[in-house]
Amino acid sequence: MPSTGLVVIACYRPRPGCEAALLDVVEDHVPTLRRLGLATERPHVMMRAKDGTILEVFEWCSVDAVNRAHDHPDVQQLWSRFNDVCFYEPPANLEECKHLFPGFAPLN
Repeated sequence: MPSTGLVVIACYRPRPGCEAALLDVVEDHVPTLRRLGLATERPHVMMRAKDGTILEVFEWCSVDAVNRAHDHPDVQQLWSRFNDVCFYEPPANLEECKHLFPGFAPLN
């Protein structure tokens, strides 16, 4: 793993009836990580798959930042909000990712 930035793709499938609440959490996610010095200022991308799954592409400052996030109470609270409104999905589960150049609807 790199000691500098680490770009990730996170996929969140909303729980039934939680689409709007999930978008609220996703909008808070990277700004919170940045405020805590865990994510870089690289622009993050939010997208929606055809099945309603929300994808987020962002950059952690480092692998160490990922590890520190697991112990930070603000991040734990944020991740608890995610757990209330979504299921995590691997990108490979999305129909779009079965194609050579997957495309998604932009959200930001």
